[in-house]
Amino acid sequence: MVRTADPTNLSTYEPILLRHVGVPEARTLEGYRARGGYKAAEKALTQMSADDVIDEVKRANLRGRGGAGFPAGVKWSFLPKDRTVTYLCVNADESEPPTFSNRVLMENDPHALIEGTIIAGYATRATTAYIYMRGEFWEQFHIVQKAIDEAYAAGILGKDIFGSGYGLNVYIHRGGGAYVCGEETGLIESIEGKRGWPRIKPPFPAIEGLFRKPTVVNNVETLCNVPHIIERGADWFLGIGPEGSSGPKLFCISGPVKKPGCYEWAMDISLRELIEDPRFGGGMRDGKKVKAVFPGGISMGVVTGDELDMKMNFTDPAKFGLLGLGTAAAVVVDDSIDIRTVIRNVARFFSHESCGQCTQCREGTSWMFKMTDRLAGNLGRREDLDLLAEVSGNMGMMPGMSICGLSDGAAFAIKTVIKKFRSELEECIARENPEAVKIALEVVN
Repeated sequence: MVRTADPTNLSTYEPILLRHVGVPEARTLEGYRARGGYKAAEKALTQMSADDVIDEVKRANLRGRGGAGFPAGVKWSFLPKDRTVTYLCVNADESEPPTFSNRVLMENDPHALIEGTIIAGYATRATTAYIYMRGEFWEQFHIVQKAIDEAYAAGILGKDIFGSGYGLNVYIHRGGGAYVCGEETGLIESIEGKRGWPRIKPPFPAIEGLFRKPTVVNNVETLCNVPHIIERGADWFLGIGPEGSSGPKLFCISGPVKKPGCYEWAMDISLRELIEDPRFGGGMRDGKKVKAVFPGGISMGVVTGDELDMKMNFTDPAKFGLLGLGTAAAVVVDDSIDIRTVIRNVARFFSHESCGQCTQCREGTSWMFKMTDRLAGNLGRREDLDLLAEVSGNMGMMPGMSICGLSDGAAFAIKTVIKKFRSELEECIARENPEAVKIALEVVN
């Protein structure tokens, strides 16, 4: 959304990334070009050098929309200057529950993704790009493939694009539905036809990535922002949202809200506004109240119903004990839900999705699921809460114990629930399993 006046006034924004939602003809090359499509790519390839493009994206401080929030232009500049081959991988796996913003973009604006890919490919000197698409995205696969075919037929992909001398080939590689393949090196391994196991780093993909060549990995939403930066300039992009979290952002919201869906706004929006504002979630259904929210997908951790004034940007979530903004996909839990069911479902997901390479993740996620399953089955003990806190505190890349961040996500999801809902969990244990409480008290005494 473009901020043109008072950011508290909803009428002062207009859609940027979602401007083609509800415009079926925008899926076609003719319709996309009629609405200004590919002008940014033509500008970049014919009027700017590759370094100029990188500098403009760096100046805009476009931070990755896939979860980590790392600046895209900085990532592009990590590539070795003396490289002879570069690959570009587009992360369209979108496996973080319940994130679906990339899916919306591919369904409604496939040429925007292709245009962003062309510009990123030109900036990084890549001649081959792979769109790694989640295997379940069957309809989206056909939509994007049709757009790619149209672009090839019009000379927008292939050799000598816009007469610039630059050429790019784009291929879709369909994944198998593994959560861990959303991690960039797991994605790379999968494209190579191997098991999607994340690699030990270093070397990082910028040095040794796909087929052991320098590689850049960006997600769909990140690349869809690039044409707007090139067309309108970095200053325009920096004028949207708070400092350090600039540009339009897609937010997903699901759960018992009146209007679940995917919405666009600047990152000065609060979680409360996302849930309650009639332009977004529209408030809770059936008079229910918010008990908890996972604001960035389940892996970033949870906030309580008293923490809804958190801003959905790259810095505020850490103040509330979260891992980060993540994918900005809010999962709302209402006050009728037993928090034990929530924590069990979260633990079950991560236990199932762990690739098993790292002992603390393979065993830790399994232990957490067993303990949360016991809690949900009215057989929990107070010491289970301490064990869950201890196990989750010793998992992940942050304490230096894993190859990728899956176990960090599992840990934050569990330990934030334990920390913020411990009293409720203890009440459930005392009510449902008093014998366990009695035994625990006898041991203490």
